[in-house]
Amino acid sequence: MALVTIALYARSGQTWWLFAALWLAPDLSMLGYRLGPCRGARIYNTAHTYLLPLLLAFSAYALGAAGLIPYALIWINHIAIDRLLGYGLKYANGFGWTHLGRLGRQRTEEA
Repeated sequence: MALVTIALYARSGQTWWLFAALWLAPDLSMLGYRLGPCRGARIYNTAHTYLLPLLLAFSAYALGAAGLIPYALIWINHIAIDRLLGYGLKYANGFGWTHLGRLGRQRTEEA
């Protein structure tokens, strides 16, 4: 998915400065954790699922608003790279608990 979105973005004719400037924008959803771990996880997960950027892309295509498609590609690329790096959707336990496993170092209990 990451390679496909890069290839499509390259063909879009948009500047790479836009790509770089907006690539971390979905991570602003981490600010939701200021409202608590449960709400934070919901907000983060909403911004890190493929549903919204795909809806944006399909809506832009259907409405003839091709200028919005690069934004959807950047968003999808961000999500794909996050998954490659092991950052998954969050559980309400806290930011480090994801559907791909626990983030960070695993603490082992000594007997």
